[in-house]
Amino acid sequence: MKISGSHALPFSPEQAYAVLQDPAALALAIPGCQSLEKTGDNEYHMKMKMVVAAISGNFEGSVRLSEHMPPSSFRMDVDGSGKIGFVKGSGLLTITPADGGSAVAYDGEMQIGGTIAAVGQRLIDTTSKMMLKKFFERIVSG
Repeated sequence: MKISGSHALPFSPEQAYAVLQDPAALALAIPGCQSLEKTGDNEYHMKMKMVVAAISGNFEGSVRLSEHMPPSSFRMDVDGSGKIGFVKGSGLLTITPADGGSAVAYDGEMQIGGTIAAVGQRLIDTTSKMMLKKFFERIVSG
């Protein structure tokens, strides 16, 4: 499944880049994230609870940040699994100056399998957009 879009942030591109690289900020911003522990350079082990419609479950996996081009872009890879399925995604985040702050555009692919995939593509698409919206709102509110 393709995911793309953009979100405005009230930070300069340098500040936006720094916040999006900060594991403490990411842990607070990722919906359902219960912990995000550093395992290596730009690599983290994540525990989270995911809810899609009436299906919910705990996931464990990894978050990796790569292809750093400060302050304009980086890649985020997420890989997780649990009893209700798996989620795997990779996306490029591009940060540009915009209206006294910055705009973060994201473009990537996501794969979902197992029981959570059974709820249907439309519901998964809606849920992923809602999670991305919450993520960026939490990045702003810090």
